[in-house]
Amino acid sequence: MILLGVNIDHGATLRQARYREAPASAGAAVEPDPVALAILAEQAGADGITVHLREDRRHIQDHDVVRVRQTVATRVNLEMACTPAMTEYALRLRPDSVCLVPENRQEVTTEGGLDLVGNRDRVAAVVRAMDAAGITTSLFIDPDAPQIALAAELGAPWIELHTGAYANAYYTPRRAAEFERLRRGAVQAHGLGLVVNAGHGINYINIAEVRTLPHLHELNIGHSILSRALFTGIAEAVREMKARMNPA
Repeated sequence: MILLGVNIDHGATLRQARYREAPASAGAAVEPDPVALAILAEQAGADGITVHLREDRRHIQDHDVVRVRQTVATRVNLEMACTPAMTEYALRLRPDSVCLVPENRQEVTTEGGLDLVGNRDRVAAVVRAMDAAGITTSLFIDPDAPQIALAAELGAPWIELHTGAYANAYYTPRRAAEFERLRRGAVQAHGLGLVVNAGHGINYINIAEVRTLPHLHELNIGHSILSRALFTGIAEAVREMKARMNPA
């Protein structure tokens, strides 16, 4: 059974488009409430809720994260930049897990995996701090052999394979090669004792192939589920994705 983590960031994106200057992130006329979205996703079968508190606070706000932590009944996964400020924040919040991601102010969404080779010391410090606090650390990385090997060496128990290159290539001749990169990465990571998660650009079409990757533990999906929810509602969107991930 592959687990589903639902990323609610873009529920907050919609709210911020209208209520960025509101004094509170929920209540009164402010809508939609991403925490209410998280609750409905859980009730529909989500196995965890993912939020990314960005440095520029473009979507999820600090108050959202606190409320999610207080409300969610399954697991809270905090995506975060590998910085001292976010490390301190995570240690105060104490989510069930953190996923270390690259962060660029100019990007609309996270593009590309974290470069462990170029950020070895910073990543190692965060992994040690989270491990000491009993918080599981995942590293969001491209399916490249040196990055995966270093993830194991740094002691992170989980990785999240960045599936964006595969998703972008889905309707091109590069699709097979990108899927093979993911497959080899999953096999390598499993052989090194890492838990294998994946995410970015996964949707209701490519999930049929993504789900066949070996050793998958969890998929983190946000944009496609929230896009589908505009037409079907969040409960049906979550139920349909889980059914496609784990067909009977």
